[in-house]
Amino acid sequence: MDAPHDFLKDAAIFNLSDKRVSGPEPDRERQRYRTIWVSDIHLGTKGCNTELLIDFLDNTDSETMYLVGDIIDGWRMKKRFYWPAEHNDVIWRVLKRARRDTRIVYIPGNHDEMFRQFTGLDFGKVEIRRKAIHETADGRRLLVMHGDEFDAIMLSHRWLAHVGDYAYATLMALNRWVNALRRRFGMPYWSLSKHAKHKVKNAVEFISKFEEIVAQEAGKRGVDGVVCGHIHTAEIRDIEGIEYYNDGDWVEGCTALVEHFDGRMEILHWADEIAARETESAQISKAA
Repeated sequence: MDAPHDFLKDAAIFNLSDKRVSGPEPDRERQRYRTIWVSDIHLGTKGCNTELLIDFLDNTDSETMYLVGDIIDGWRMKKRFYWPAEHNDVIWRVLKRARRDTRIVYIPGNHDEMFRQFTGLDFGKVEIRRKAIHETADGRRLLVMHGDEFDAIMLSHRWLAHVGDYAYATLMALNRWVNALRRRFGMPYWSLSKHAKHKVKNAVEFISKFEEIVAQEAGKRGVDGVVCGHIHTAEIRDIEGIEYYNDGDWVEGCTALVEHFDGRMEILHWADEIAARETESAQISKAA
């Protein structure tokens, strides 16, 4: 494994300067939340949907933000270095939140496991932790972890996980072509890979089993619920009295989990949020 400090130097990330690539953030009121959870961004890959993610970061704010793993895809970058300007821009926006006193907690996943050796340290006001306990506004205790700890394929057959990663990258390349075509016809973002995953019986069974195992582990630790990522499937469900939350990803579904100031939890599907905003804007323009 490459030394993490060399990787960071080559990627030119975690730059704490105010210099950025894209233009200024839009001057409009942000949607405010008590807490935001995002994961599986996979910076360093072509599959990362930076367009939607930057729009999300420009239009939301919170007291606390959890980065729940696979923020940077070290697996893919070891094979082929890919780091466009927009990926620096995502990092800049996250670090700007930290400087504005948003608490940022980074829990590395399996694709960015090179950062796990920094567990317990803080960099640029970003806390790096292996896992965390979050207390909601209404007093519930939630275990926050990436979730690869409970992936049987990752634990037992690491080589198979890498083969699956290659197949997934291929599917995501096709997903990009599909959405490029949809954009030409003025159609909104749609995830081909997410649709395919929900149609495959084995994938559905794996997701269900993963959710159950994670909830059971949370129950053993005496918490009220668990927040994770890893499987790129946003979900809120009760599993035998344990609240299971998955914040999804920014490759397929482009989702985030948020906590409102009264403790209510919600999954934001950002492509839908953009579509609703554009519809509202069109209606206002039409009425003017």
